[in-house]
Amino acid sequence: MTRTRPHGAKRRSKKLGVWLIGARGGLATTVMTGTFAIARGLSTPIGLLTESELFAGFPLADFGDLVFGGHDIRETTAREAALEVGRDVHTVSTDLVKKLAPEYRKVDREVKVGTARNAGKAILSLADRSVKGDRRNLRSIIKTLRADLSDFRGRHKLDRVIVVNLSSTEAPVRLGRLHASRVALDKAIDGDNSRNMRPSLLYAYAAAAEGCPFIHFTPSNATLVPAIQEIFAETGTPFMGSDGKTGETLVKSALAPMFKYRNLHVLSWQGYNLLGDRDGAVLADADNKKSKVATKDSLLQSILGYPLQTHVAIDYVPSLGDLKTAWDHIHFEGFLNFKMHMQFTWHGCDSVLAAPLILDMVRLVDYAAQRGETGPMRHLACFFKRPVGLDVDDLHYQWHMLEAYARKERETLD
Repeated sequence: MTRTRPHGAKRRSKKLGVWLIGARGGLATTVMTGTFAIARGLSTPIGLLTESELFAGFPLADFGDLVFGGHDIRETTAREAALEVGRDVHTVSTDLVKKLAPEYRKVDREVKVGTARNAGKAILSLADRSVKGDRRNLRSIIKTLRADLSDFRGRHKLDRVIVVNLSSTEAPVRLGRLHASRVALDKAIDGDNSRNMRPSLLYAYAAAAEGCPFIHFTPSNATLVPAIQEIFAETGTPFMGSDGKTGETLVKSALAPMFKYRNLHVLSWQGYNLLGDRDGAVLADADNKKSKVATKDSLLQSILGYPLQTHVAIDYVPSLGDLKTAWDHIHFEGFLNFKMHMQFTWHGCDSVLAAPLILDMVRLVDYAAQRGETGPMRHLACFFKRPVGLDVDDLHYQWHMLEAYARKERETLD
């Protein structure tokens, strides 16, 4: 991360644009509903780090100043999406949906049809008929996505629009030469070579070309490839990813260092995840599951520093909806080579755990952009399973990076 403008330079406008990829999904709906409820005094900002003492006094965007828009491949309304969340998970009450009706209507005017070009059968199964029949070439799709972002920014007179990828996990692609540089990527796009591309790459390309800060909250590996990072560098735009750390992996990244600190040798770590909702349906597909397992299963060896037997299972249980359950069994060896074990069970609502992270990052990315910061925002590593630009998975180390960033920035604000 670098800073290109001096402190006190161009500030954000009163309103901040937040463009959500997957705007009709449960997580995006929870993000927007929570924002509206906090702004109206109908809920408290619990779970938000940016509302803690760590960031007291920072010039962060107010909740009432966030303007939402986005792309999706399903046609529904924000109100219906919120009611669906309420029916399936009971995190949003019907009464709250009724009170927020004016806010939902504003969102509906700002959600545009996205793309599912080469998304794979699991994601295509969720798309509406018009999206499945899309025959546009890649360059035309990017042009439309850029126009949507530009139009949104212009109509609301926004200095900045932050793009957040909350779309379903894509099947991984084999990264190669076309992902290595912008020249190679542009050549593939102009040749309409979609074989090793995914929708998330097209969304990221559009955001980078439009100079929109980007948060990649999914594990999809075709997104923040070197070619896309090159475009972000050309436009002087900050970005960060990938794969939000909200549940079982969050616990792993906090707990695994304990064994290292006490020099206890972990022999095996078995994890089993149960989830429903559309995310679960997509991850039931073997190809899409590969992306998620890769990010969840890689951090233990990285933290502990030695190979061990690990396993991550992800099973689709439709009746659970957005409520996730994870059970982990840890077998370890201590003094006198005595073998012991511990277990933990994590029950949580995925969207409720993830939504405050999105809002924290939107506010902190906006702050970083107004201060002239560019490149990967490594101080946000604690929010991700596979943070771009950092090979350290230890949550404690990542947390101290965020603390150090906050302390340094506070000195410049005083």
